[in-house]
Order: sequence, then structure tokens, then C-alpha cells
Amino acid sequence: MVGVALLGAGIFAREQHLPAIESVPSLSLKAIYSRSESSANTLASAASAPVDVYYDVPTGSTGEAGIGPQEKTLDALLARTDIDAVVIALPILAQPAVIQKALKAGKHVLSEKPVAKDVEEAKKLVQFYEALETREKNPLWAVGENFRYTPSLVAAAQKVKEIGGKLTTFRLNMNGWVEEENKYFKTEWRKVPSYQGGFLLDGGVHFIAGLRLLLSEVNQEISQVVGFSHLLEQRLLPVDTVHAVALTKDGKSGTISISFGTQFKSGLEVEVVTTQGSVYWNPTQVKTKTKDGEKTEEFERSSGVKEEMAAFAKAIEQGKTEKNQTPEEALRDLEVVQRLLESGEGKGVVKAVEA
Repeated sequence: MVGVALLGAGIFAREQHLPAIESVPSLSLKAIYSRSESSANTLASAASAPVDVYYDVPTGSTGEAGIGPQEKTLDALLARTDIDAVVIALPILAQPAVIQKALKAGKHVLSEKPVAKDVEEAKKLVQFYEALETREKNPLWAVGENFRYTPSLVAAAQKVKEIGGKLTTFRLNMNGWVEEENKYFKTEWRKVPSYQGGFLLDGGVHFIAGLRLLLSEVNQEISQVVGFSHLLEQRLLPVDTVHAVALTKDGKSGTISISFGTQFKSGLEVEVVTTQGSVYWNPTQVKTKTKDGEKTEEFERSSGVKEEMAAFAKAIEQGKTEKNQTPEEALRDLEVVQRLLESGEGKGVVKAVEA
């Protein structure tokens, strides 16, 4: 059994990470950490078996970090020899320091996407990790991109591979509306983001990851983008919409359109077209069209987090992170989003994707 600690007690940790950890037979949840004692206790009470609680701010304090008992700090948690791995689900700006601290402690890490707030910081993290890999404990660092593990997207990628041919074009459309009562919008660090793009970064990496997974099956990678960005809904600062054209390394073009400020939404869909046919994907459906006809497969909506967690456990067992969870893949997702934002800020300036 691999002893695991869950660092973070927010919405996604509660609704997705906790049940995902408990669904993997080889993982044993030992501890939960949160900045506040109350949130850590709340999540711990939802666990199926007793777990230890760690925190920075005791219940009833003024909110000043670092005043809790020393035996309850994150450092104390990371010093435990029965905890082999941590799952980090903290706000975007808080994650990098905790990732480094956990890796230094020799713990295997599964951290939430995006890998960092921007490409520069992500590259520094990757360099830090590469320097660590020569150490004796050789901890694994995986970045969680659950879209790559949703059954419908996995099936769509397989269909792209099966139909083959050369890429002719592609499109990514995501039109959504973030309600004021949306549980994610109501988190303070998302309401007033101190990082680029707001929801376009936090959510956009999911959609780019899905597109890149499908394009990889025809050996294509996005190399340039040119786009325009907008703020359609004032509360979704700094921007909530981007419309762009993207170019692959082989010179094939497609479109990327992502909006969180479109009230009359059409949802999420990605389509890849080759010389042999096309594959259309949305979270519950895959449509394949070739010269032999059309086929549609229906799927139940799934977050993919349980499959993601199982892949992390398998990586620990085998001593190697699989491609879908490598920091390098997460860096490429992040760079595409960042270049889209930069192109939009420059009112359509062409941006190269180099990662």
C-alpha cells in the first residue's frame, strides 16, 4: 500500500480527489492538510476511514498563518515516513512552493493543473525537478489533467488513430456561462484572480489538453496561434473569451474558440479532420465519419479523476510517470493558453508555441 496525503480541502479535493484516492486499492489515505483547521476537519470527516489532520491556522484564530502547533504543520506531515505520496489541490499561486517542498521531502507528487501560473514559472519547476531526479529517492512528479482520462476523450483519440490519414483541419469550440452562484466562481482566489486569464487559464488548459491529445494521434502539435480576446462579463476578469486560429508544425490550420461569458451556450466540442475521415468529440459523445459511413457512440459524463488517480498509482508502482501526466505535457498545455492570451492582448499578434 502507498500512503497518501491530500493537500487542499477545496471543492475539487472534496468532490473528486478524495473519492478518487479511496477508489484505488493500492492507495491508503493517511492525512489531509489545509490552510485552516476547520476546512481540514470538514474534509477529514468525509473520508471513509479516520485520517490525521494538518493545518496552518487553528480554528478560532485571527487567520494568521503559521501559528498552529508544530506537530500539525505541513512540514510535520511531509516528515512522516508512512506517507509516500501527496496529491496537491491548492490554488494556482500556492502550488509551486508546495510542489517543491514535497519533492524535496522525497514524496511522489500529483499536482493539479495548470502546472503553474505562467510558462516562466512552469519551466523553473521543471528544471527544479530535473535537478532532483539524480537524488536517491527519485520522487515522481505528475500533473493531473483529468480530461486526458475521460473515457469519451480516450475513445475519440483511439478513433483518430484508427482512421489515420493526414490532418487537414481541426476545431475547438467551448461556449459556457459562469453563473454568479457557480461554486467555483464563489472561491475568492477565482473571483479576483492574481494570475493571467482567469477562467481561461484555469479551465482553458482542460480544453487545450483535449485538443492536443487528439492531434497527437496524427503526430501534430500546435506551433503558432493568432487570436483576439474579450471581456464579455465584467465579473470574469481579466478576460473571459478568446477566438483564434492555430497552426500546426506541418502548416495545417484550425480554430480555437473558448468563452466563459456566453450565456446562450453550445457547450464543449472538438473535431479533428484528416484525409481519411473525421472524429467529433464532446464529453458524452464521439462521432466518427469515414467513406464507409458514420458511427456515433454515447458515453456517461465522467471527470476522469478516478482514472487519473489510478494512473498515478501505477506510475508509482512502475517508477515512471506516463506521458499524459508528465510536467512537460502540462507545460505545453499551459503555453498554448498563454500564447492565446498574449496574442489577444496584442490584438492579433502572431505568437509561437515553443515548449
